Amino acid sequence: MPLLKKLILSFLLIPAFASAQKKISDKKSLNGIASFYANRFNGLKTATGEIFRQTNLTAASNNFKINTWVKVTNLFNNKSVIVRINDRMHERMAKMGRVVDLTGAAAKLLGVGNDGLLKVKVESLSPNFMLTAIVL
Repeated sequence: MPLLKKLILSFLLIPAFASAQKKISDKKSLNGIASFYANRFNGLKTATGEIFRQTNLTAASNNFKINTWVKVTNLFNNKSVIVRINDRMHERMAKMGRVVDLTGAAAKLLGVGNDGLLKVKVESLSPNFMLTAIVL
């Protein structure tokens, strides 16, 4: 009987926890500052449970849903890269104006500067982006 009570209680609390979570923006694009992950995160798990690798084309963001494909464009040189959001940034980063935290590989393709920061535009791609890419 205690197990049944715990089960019922957990189902009753799920909506309370869900409403307490921060709402992810539905914006299609936004401008801001991009940074890139420190090497110390290599080998750790991301929010999706994947192992983080600097060589992957992935990123962390608090502004887009997990597994969203986004196009990140360097506003200085107009270079772009497409990455998948697979992690969340620390709130401190968001307060500093960061909109995305890139892997080293993605940052390199964008031409990251010496300070490791870029002014970027981040655009959400359609959910069918990968299907379209595979078919073409």
